[in-house]
Amino acid sequence: MDRSGESVFEQTRRDHRSGNGSPAGNSAAIVENSGFEVPRPPAWMRWLPAAYVVTVMLVEMATPTTWAVSFLLIALPVVAAYSLGPVSVAAVTAGALVLEGVVAGTPCCTGHNLHQLWENHHVAAYLATGLVGLLGVALAAHRQRQEQHLVRANSVAEALMRTLLRPVPHQVGQVSAAGLYRSAEVGTMVGGDLYDIRATEAGERAIIGDVRGKGLKAVRTVADILGTFREAAYDPGTLLTVAARMERRMAREAREIRDDELFVTAVLVEYDAPAGRLTIVNHGHIEPVLISGGAVTALTGPPALPLGLGTLADEPPVAYTHPFGPGDVLLLCTDGLIEARDQHGAFYPLLDRLRHRFADRPAPGPGDVVDFLNTDLPRHTRVFHDDVAILALAPHPHGQEPAGGPGAATDR
Repeated sequence: MDRSGESVFEQTRRDHRSGNGSPAGNSAAIVENSGFEVPRPPAWMRWLPAAYVVTVMLVEMATPTTWAVSFLLIALPVVAAYSLGPVSVAAVTAGALVLEGVVAGTPCCTGHNLHQLWENHHVAAYLATGLVGLLGVALAAHRQRQEQHLVRANSVAEALMRTLLRPVPHQVGQVSAAGLYRSAEVGTMVGGDLYDIRATEAGERAIIGDVRGKGLKAVRTVADILGTFREAAYDPGTLLTVAARMERRMAREAREIRDDELFVTAVLVEYDAPAGRLTIVNHGHIEPVLISGGAVTALTGPPALPLGLGTLADEPPVAYTHPFGPGDVLLLCTDGLIEARDQHGAFYPLLDRLRHRFADRPAPGPGDVVDFLNTDLPRHTRVFHDDVAILALAPHPHGQEPAGGPGAATDR
């Protein structure tokens, strides 16, 4: 969530609808009868038919009479079909026929005579324009159906992903939190990154992970991992017990879909407020980053294989701890953040950027860190080739929130 309390999912959805997140910057949405929104074609495409007519007419007047440049108007309905609807394409076809007739029988400007209006080659052009017009109407109708189908599919996929990756409340138990998700699939929220945080009797437990693969294929694994975490996080046992449950679930999933290379890199975190301590279990994921007292440090520890590959390890995973007190912020992210490249191919320098922004300054909150990365990352790269998930945590200054507050949504 951002500092205003608006979830990143809602903000991204709103920006997409308003065109703020589109490459063209002007693709305002059109609401169809079913309630879904179809992106409007770019402005240059909407003006293309008119520009085409103007160009043909200018060339027609600038060339000798024997050159029937106006015959190029035959292609006008197809040009219009890329951006207009079936009715508009039919109107453009009728306009093209009228314009061809005017050019064929107008002595002014074109040098033609009225008796040339019904010459064989002009009649053939009229027939060809009418036939192309019919094809253009069919093409426009098919294009609109495909756009509506894609919008429906994207809306369903986005709703599914928003159900799996629920918005992060401001406060969960005794920690403040903020989250961000950015999918590599343009225009959708579908991806293979995941995060969640739960307030349990053992403390606040959080996970961030990255499923091998992308798109809809990875969503099933995301659902399995999050479902297992949300159940196991409340059960008695340590964080290693939670990780073991998830490892077994991944092994079953791999057998069910017959994928021996299925795995998930993940970091599990547990916050013990009375002890002022973090417990971390890292399964092949990017190290958590701690912002504390103006210093930015990667919290390295004993490595472990990703979830799903545990049978290949010689030794079981090992948890490690680190102090975590007021003024500290823990940043968890996926590799889509640190592997984002600029135009020269350089990776996003996460630690350097965080030090530049937060070093020797007042302690930031989780929302400050997420907002900074959400603004700074697009400045570094224009194209995202991988999903990006970010989860930031900090000890809440007022401790446990009363029942019924925002943090209560995390209870079972």
